[in-house]
Amino acid sequence: MNRNTLLPAAVLLLAGMLVWMLFFWKPGNQAIPQPGQPLALASTPTGGEFTLTGSKGAVSLADFRGKVVLYLGYTYCPDVCPMSLALIAQGLAGLDAAALQKVQGIIVSVDPERDTLKRLAEYVPFFHTSLIGVTGTPEQIAAVARMYGSSYRKQPKGPEGHYAVDHSSVTYIIAPDGKLVVMLQHGSPPESITAAINKTLATTK
Repeated sequence: MNRNTLLPAAVLLLAGMLVWMLFFWKPGNQAIPQPGQPLALASTPTGGEFTLTGSKGAVSLADFRGKVVLYLGYTYCPDVCPMSLALIAQGLAGLDAAALQKVQGIIVSVDPERDTLKRLAEYVPFFHTSLIGVTGTPEQIAAVARMYGSSYRKQPKGPEGHYAVDHSSVTYIIAPDGKLVVMLQHGSPPESITAAINKTLATTK
């Protein structure tokens, strides 16, 4: 994507299926949330700038100022992440062509052990072409999660080496100045996502 084509608008969302990784937070007793039932966040969300790595190189939030959908999850998630990504995709589909041009989805993987750049590049755009996947070191990912109040935890590996990552699930709307303005809980319908994006675009022109 050519940065010169980015429009100074408002923007959007950060779907956060965030996940508790054993390396950074102590295990808790909370379960993966059902729709409308948020998992407790790790801290008070403040938002903030970050730079991670995508299939075409470094990706910074500032690169997409005015048109960002940010989401934290992982590609091997069996249910919560696919559901959230599908809802985000439907929310994006509800935008008109002009509004959609002002949106860039950034999906941050909280499972760097398995989510390679190749896998992210194949998996993420399947849901919507305006979504890209990024990753980084465990320390970089933890820093992003802390800024957005996300919790995640890697579960112990099973006999065959497979494991799950428990996670909270929130969609974050980010304004053109990089400030976090809206948090949508897991299971929010596409109409709510579309409305939140349009409202942010309309109020930050």
